[in-house]
Amino acid sequence: MAGNKFINYKSDINYSDQEMIDRSIEFYELIQKRRTIRDFSDKPVALEIIENCIAAAGTAPNGANMQPWHFVVVSNPEIKKKIRIAGEEEEKAFYTQRAPQEWLDALAPLGTDEHKPFLETAPYLVAIFSKKYDVLPDGRLVKNYYTSESVGIATGILITAIHNAGLVSLTHTPSPMNFLNDILNRPKNEKPYLLLVVGHPAEEAKVPDIKKKPLKEIVTHCK
Repeated sequence: MAGNKFINYKSDINYSDQEMIDRSIEFYELIQKRRTIRDFSDKPVALEIIENCIAAAGTAPNGANMQPWHFVVVSNPEIKKKIRIAGEEEEKAFYTQRAPQEWLDALAPLGTDEHKPFLETAPYLVAIFSKKYDVLPDGRLVKNYYTSESVGIATGILITAIHNAGLVSLTHTPSPMNFLNDILNRPKNEKPYLLLVVGHPAEEAKVPDIKKKPLKEIVTHCK
């Protein structure tokens, strides 16, 4: 740590124990209403909302503060159409050729298939890229650390921020996603991590009737 510059941590947060309990309950009640949506409205969304949510994602903890992520916000209809065509091509190969039956059986209750109209309907697609290394202005390469973990945390914050703003989202991960580099003109040091579909739900949007595991099944206390 020698040579590093440190500053005093300052926070104006000073909740009582009861206030912290109340806030934790309020947040849980908010976030438990989040659902993955596949039926989107084309209702416009202010770009400022998306940028604020991405700014929140950029505060995520990450390896050595390398911040190994890049977000591409897509609203251009022609580009969204190109992404849909390429994505559906990969998804068709997945559902008809690559996916083992066990995987298809697990997906069956969710009603998913290779058709992804939401990629054009939703007002925004946010392509999230991870960077194994950065390229300095002089051409030197700088390795990033804990890339997958860092980008995963940032993505989780982004999804939460979008829900908090009153919007809905869908995580879309066709594999492989290299077509995003070509369509979005991203450099080779960036690897597509996830495509997030963002907007308002359609009026008649439906979601699978599924339940989350109760707390007692996902936590162990070591006292």
